[in-house]
Amino acid sequence: MKPKLDIHQTVTDSIVRAIETGAGEATLPWHRSGLGGMLPKNAASENPYNGINILSLWATAQERGYHHSLWGTYKQWQSLEAQVRGGEKAALVVFYKQFEVDPNPEDDADDGSRRVARASWVFNVAQVDNFKPVEPPAEMPKLQRHARVDAFITATGVDIRYGGAMAYYRPSTDHVQMPDEWRFREADPTVRSESFYSIIGHELTHWTAPKQRCDRQLGKRFGDDAYACEELVAELGAAFLCAEFAISPQPRKDHASYIDHWLKVMKGDNRAIFSAAARASEAVRYLHSLQPKE
Repeated sequence: MKPKLDIHQTVTDSIVRAIETGAGEATLPWHRSGLGGMLPKNAASENPYNGINILSLWATAQERGYHHSLWGTYKQWQSLEAQVRGGEKAALVVFYKQFEVDPNPEDDADDGSRRVARASWVFNVAQVDNFKPVEPPAEMPKLQRHARVDAFITATGVDIRYGGAMAYYRPSTDHVQMPDEWRFREADPTVRSESFYSIIGHELTHWTAPKQRCDRQLGKRFGDDAYACEELVAELGAAFLCAEFAISPQPRKDHASYIDHWLKVMKGDNRAIFSAAARASEAVRYLHSLQPKE
């Protein structure tokens, strides 16, 4: 009898493998091969994937050398008059089915709603015939500032202060501190800009953590699991924002000190990366909720 698929373990293992292949580089799957510049999308619906499925498909694309962001099930590709080639290996995505049970009478917060993870299997456009994908847009112009991203940041209303050499979010004053812009010294103007916006995205994600926003535990000190998990949420939030705005996310100089801890957390809890990705998507949605209505 074929053993039952452990969805959480399977996805976590793929992401851990992707991180470990970059050991010593202080980079993560969403920093390599241009993958962070494109959110994975469903070929049939054209909707982007969310949460853990973004990371899972980025990791699979990196591992297999795919350079396009379109994915679909076997039947979805058939509906588009395309055909998955024989022998191609599918990638795992996860969806959640909700059901109701009798609430726990000893838990006032229990409303009886439950969710169970279900697996679905998708193929990248590189694995199919008779479908010509639209080429991804060219790299963003080599500008120091990106007007669309600046407008997004301004609309959040976050108190962003510039000065010094450190980047952080300070809960006591509810402000984001950014280094002076001249401290971003990359020779390539595009990389300089990408580094700047990656760090702002990271700190904006931290800003969403307080109770009145997304209610996440920030952690008390470097090295504890809550601190490491919040740093991973902020890292993913920055990667998701950069992908949305077609900016290649640049790793922070302090990432190397976190990678080992992130691996430890993920290996000890196969749902940790799921939770971090879901929280990061929630943070990005919150930032979007602050934007002017179209």
